[in-house]
Amino acid sequence: MIYENIREAVFLRRENRFSGFVLLEGKETQVHVKNTGRCRELLQEGAKVYLEPAQNPERKTKYSLISVYKGSTLVNIDSQAPNQVVADALAEGKIGEIGEVSVLRREVVFGNSRFDLYFEAGERRGFIEVKGATLEEDGICRFPDAPTLRGRKHVLELIQAVEAGFEAYVIFVIQMKGVNVFYPHWERDAAFSEALVKAKEAGVNILAYDCDVGIDFLQLSKKVFSIIEKPR
Repeated sequence: MIYENIREAVFLRRENRFSGFVLLEGKETQVHVKNTGRCRELLQEGAKVYLEPAQNPERKTKYSLISVYKGSTLVNIDSQAPNQVVADALAEGKIGEIGEVSVLRREVVFGNSRFDLYFEAGERRGFIEVKGATLEEDGICRFPDAPTLRGRKHVLELIQAVEAGFEAYVIFVIQMKGVNVFYPHWERDAAFSEALVKAKEAGVNILAYDCDVGIDFLQLSKKVFSIIEKPR
């Protein structure tokens, strides 16, 4: 995932799920926030952020906020980026659990869901649902940072794909470095977390990968140890 003409700014405040204000070249500027999650631990007043110019010159907000520094760690918060980095990694055969693919398609319908990716590898066929994760504390990443009914629905319908003979994957793209382990966020969304456990037991593969993050790129990096079971 490559970004062009990146601008540095200072975060001021968030107006709503879709927009916020930054200080850009000494001027308060409204920007589009490319993540509708809470991101409260990231979007703090005074944080250094990076902006991408809007491709549409007629858009009200001329820039989109794509990444933010949390301490010394740069975190990408572009919710559209994880699908791209997974697709890139698959095309290059860099996800070992899946391997080389001969067919890769986006937004493919199965049942009542539209899954992020569909692949074929020889006689194997499978669906992939991609989730971007940005919530981290003390080297532990959790998903989601807010309840997600849509996410739960997709996870449960991947079970149906397995029953129909497809492979199925949920890939959590941790949009930063420095994470040691991944957990579902039981406290924030027990229903999604329980669905994830049920999916794993049914044969859905649950993977978590961290990313190399720069001010103008995001790239899938290494597998992160994940614990899906409900804590006792």
